[in-house]
Amino acid sequence: MHGDTDADAPTEASMRALGSLRRARKTAGQLTLAPLNSVSLRDQAYALLKDAIANTDIYSERQPLRLDERELMTALGVSRTPVREALSILEQEGFVRTVPRRGIFIVRKSKREIIEMIQMWAALESMSARLATLYAPDTEIAKLRHLFDEFQNSPPAEHIDEYSDANIAFHQMIIRLGGSQLIGDATKNLFLHVRAIRRATISQNDRAARSIIDHLKIIEALERRDTELAERLTRQHTLDLAAHVERHCNFLD
Repeated sequence: MHGDTDADAPTEASMRALGSLRRARKTAGQLTLAPLNSVSLRDQAYALLKDAIANTDIYSERQPLRLDERELMTALGVSRTPVREALSILEQEGFVRTVPRRGIFIVRKSKREIIEMIQMWAALESMSARLATLYAPDTEIAKLRHLFDEFQNSPPAEHIDEYSDANIAFHQMIIRLGGSQLIGDATKNLFLHVRAIRRATISQNDRAARSIIDHLKIIEALERRDTELAERLTRQHTLDLAAHVERHCNFLD
């Protein structure tokens, strides 16, 4: 298994590398990677490649996003074996695919696939919101408000990258507050593509301004422990994203 034991826990160096990847803005098909150390090379390669793919704007352009195995080996500072093993795991999880005689490509989802993923996310996240009203500590729910502190006196549209990050963190936190390990596991692989679409659409049609209003209403419902309202608002908020993708994201076709 990868990354589930203490022995496979990321080292301080790999965590710094991951932090650097998260902060960087990626361009389509170009992954920014850092050299690995000698511990659990396959697991580190897997974690870093998956994180780099997640931070790549995979929906901004139409050309295929090809990964060069030799370039990955050089960037990570390892031999072919851990890179191939990491890519094999990513292919099993549906993030990359091997095309005979052409190479390895980052997988893009179709519009229909993205909409279905968002709909599934809506179901899982809304259940997490419901569970959060029943079991999450007040102190943890209160942290949701702090995600948006910097936007109180300045509209999100003026800080779209920062707001996009806060928006994504908000949805991750709702899942975590629900406390269900099964829901958390089920959303992990959905998250990469749903996050990419949230980033791609947050600046469209004044979605950022409407998004923060929705978030604050959800937070209020959670704080009041209004189970039915929190579940309904959370589900509708994400289904609104699915409807937006249906109407406006023809670049996914």
